[in-house]
Amino acid sequence: MLIKTEAVVLHTVKYGDNKVIVDMFTAGYGRMGFVVGIPRSGRSGVRKQLFQPMALLEVEADIRPRLKLQKLRAARLAYPMTTVPFEPVKLSMALFTAEFLYYALRGEQENRPLFDYISGSMQWLDRREGRYANFHLVFLMRLSLFLGFYPNLEGYHDGSCFDLRAGCFCAGVPPHGDFLAPQEARLIGVLMRMGFSTMHLYRMSRMERNRFIEVIITYYRIHIPDFPELRSLAVLRELFV
Repeated sequence: MLIKTEAVVLHTVKYGDNKVIVDMFTAGYGRMGFVVGIPRSGRSGVRKQLFQPMALLEVEADIRPRLKLQKLRAARLAYPMTTVPFEPVKLSMALFTAEFLYYALRGEQENRPLFDYISGSMQWLDRREGRYANFHLVFLMRLSLFLGFYPNLEGYHDGSCFDLRAGCFCAGVPPHGDFLAPQEARLIGVLMRMGFSTMHLYRMSRMERNRFIEVIITYYRIHIPDFPELRSLAVLRELFV
């Protein structure tokens, strides 16, 4: 069956001399893997440069339900990014986002609102000229809404802990170690109030930002089985002194 759909590139790996395997999250069919032939001449066919992390594409493919890797027939940029591939800070954010989604969206089925959120977020970052240091924090916390474990912010009062397993505030210390003590629990509400248009109003040090990303990743690891260490995180931690 021939299909056309929008897609975002999550991961690319070389396969043989003239092929690559590309993992994408598609608008119409969810998470899919493709095998792509790359012509040696570069004069025809699909160009390898299209499959950069978080590239937004329009693809045509021959879908066979029993195959793990589908055959990609054509691809073109749906949104040509003008800053993300060329600015080191934005590129580092894109690499982190792609690696994070590669593991967070394993087995994800068709979810058009989720795709639109990812695509719209990357276009926002590409257009933004400054004050985007908290982009990854806002992106990840709002992503949890589409994956089914968005934190419940009701019930907060001074002295509350935040139960990372239940995703909610609690009056006392829960009977396990996956929680935030009151001094950090109150910051969850601050984090959840941030949006792309307002996040520049919240000033954070690099230490505070790194602690937030640590908490967010811990939260995802609790709710997504076998979520691994992320290689791109080390680079991200060094940004924004």
